Amino acid sequence: MKTGSCLCGAVVFEVQGPLRPVIACHCTQCRKQTGAFMHATSAPDANLRLTSDRGLKWYRASGTARRGFCGECGSVLFWKADGSAETSFTAGSIDGATGLSIEGHIYCDDAGDYYEISGPGYRKGQG
Repeated sequence: MKTGSCLCGAVVFEVQGPLRPVIACHCTQCRKQTGAFMHATSAPDANLRLTSDRGLKWYRASGTARRGFCGECGSVLFWKADGSAETSFTAGSIDGATGLSIEGHIYCDDAGDYYEISGPGYRKGQG
């Protein structure tokens, strides 16, 4: 089991079972929300349990997804596609070592001009 939280502890979660490898999302929404790009893993909703949600707020980011964050400290935490039985969450919100690695990059064409994408799972010219 893995545990995770926001910076202030107003949102705390537990995850049972394996986590998806990390995906780095460079879309404009992720860049605006995080200031750089999102590093997220995910798990089936049946394996994710909130143990404290007093600070949890959801923002309808598009017609197809919403983003969860802590309304008290502002930590970016979750991304949830409508109708999906899986929730993505920031790798940095997990307590301790994750044992995860970056599997790939998405929306690379939206990446900021202030950094270069490199490393595992990146192929130049991918969208």
